[in-house]
Amino acid sequence: MKQLLAILLSSGLVLSFSLSATDFAEAKTKVKTYKNCTELNRDYKGGVARSSSVKNKGGKTRYKPYVSKALYDANKKSDRDKDWIACER
Repeated sequence: MKQLLAILLSSGLVLSFSLSATDFAEAKTKVKTYKNCTELNRDYKGGVARSSSVKNKGGKTRYKPYVSKALYDANKKSDRDKDWIACER
């Protein structure tokens, strides 16, 4: 009886971990990739920064960038000056 209970509990744990891992993977794949900076700036006026501690190399900007590692990584091609902020304005 104890062995059956142990098997059921361990299989339940394995199943719950596998379900949460797929939910996380689905959330990660829903990040939008923009064709160019014009499209990205319609949704995020200041662009997208990889982290909040990033400093802009290009000088003064009008808007503060939105911080999202996943969104930045999906649109990394739009960061021309490689300062970890894509499409800053």
